Amino acid sequence: MNVTQAMKERRSVRSFLPKAPPALEVHSLIADAAQAASGGNLQPWRVVALAGDALQELTDAIASAQPLPEGGNNYTYPPNLWEPYRTRRFKNGEDLYKTIEIPREDKAARLEQLAKNGRFFDAPVGLLVFADERMGYAQWVDLGIYLQSLMLLATERGLATCAQGYWRRYGDTVERVLKAPEPYKVAYGIALGYEDLAAPINTLRAERAPFGDWAQMRGFDGI
Repeated sequence: MNVTQAMKERRSVRSFLPKAPPALEVHSLIADAAQAASGGNLQPWRVVALAGDALQELTDAIASAQPLPEGGNNYTYPPNLWEPYRTRRFKNGEDLYKTIEIPREDKAARLEQLAKNGRFFDAPVGLLVFADERMGYAQWVDLGIYLQSLMLLATERGLATCAQGYWRRYGDTVERVLKAPEPYKVAYGIALGYEDLAAPINTLRAERAPFGDWAQMRGFDGI
């Protein structure tokens, strides 16, 4: 598989098989992703991989925890989201719930699905990525580059992922359970494992906006 194929095949998977990838494969994936571009070579990422009892300890703690008040970096999306982003987000959510036949008025079922984030969607491996809270905007960009690198490598190796901003809502609990040193704060989580190809929720294919909506090419000949 080449990079172009991995880009086209990568998607957010929300149902996993119980089979766990080998520890050495998880180690290799995390390490190889660190070849990602990093301004000034700061490499601002810190990663904790969880499986087995360690994973269960965290998910049990999250199940009884209260989320942090929304604000600052705890927001998954900006408040009062504007167009065209509001429509894109709304459609993605509706398409997701349609795959599992949960209507908009069934708030309880939707909240139950949301809570599955706190179990990494029952993936056998959960990754938590931390950043020094003193870092700035540029280093958060670097974290995104690391995240994409890791997910593409996982796709190449037959693994599935789901990137989760959800974990910032429980940052205090995550940092306490995992004994994160100050001043490191959780940036995102990643569910990792093998995709359950029979799960309806994994049929979702998020659309992308047309090229002309978000890109321009200037000074080129023949276009």
